[in-house]
Amino acid sequence: MKKLISIIVILITVNVSFGQKFESFGEKIEADGAIAATELNKKAKKTPSFDGKVSGVVESVCQVKGCWMKVKLDNGETMRVTFKDYGFFVPKDIAGQTVVFEGNAKTKTTSVDELRHYAEDAGKTKEEVAKITEPKTELTFVANGVLVPKN
Repeated sequence: MKKLISIIVILITVNVSFGQKFESFGEKIEADGAIAATELNKKAKKTPSFDGKVSGVVESVCQVKGCWMKVKLDNGETMRVTFKDYGFFVPKDIAGQTVVFEGNAKTKTTSVDELRHYAEDAGKTKEEVAKITEPKTELTFVANGVLVPKN
């Protein structure tokens, strides 16, 4: 009986020590080794492109399909994360959660048409969409895989 109780306690401890469980979208990735999204601006200044794994807080998600998400950066801005080859989507209700994603970050100029499309996907009004008149140079990320915490 003591052995059985000891085994149960060990199993519970091991299960808890492995940390949070994630739901996976896209390619299978692991949570370990991710850098904070707040560090990406520093990396972007050093190199035009960054391949790696990132962890960050989701600010918003495309409310049409979950086909992109915005992740908070260190400067009060956000970075749009799209998904490789439009091959997968994330849940639309994950704003505020910390996710892990792997892929490629780079600075890109986003056209007015694309910005307007994203604004429509986000549920912006026609007036808000019409106010978008200039392209925007911003840090973007194309993810191969995303981990979202399980509730």
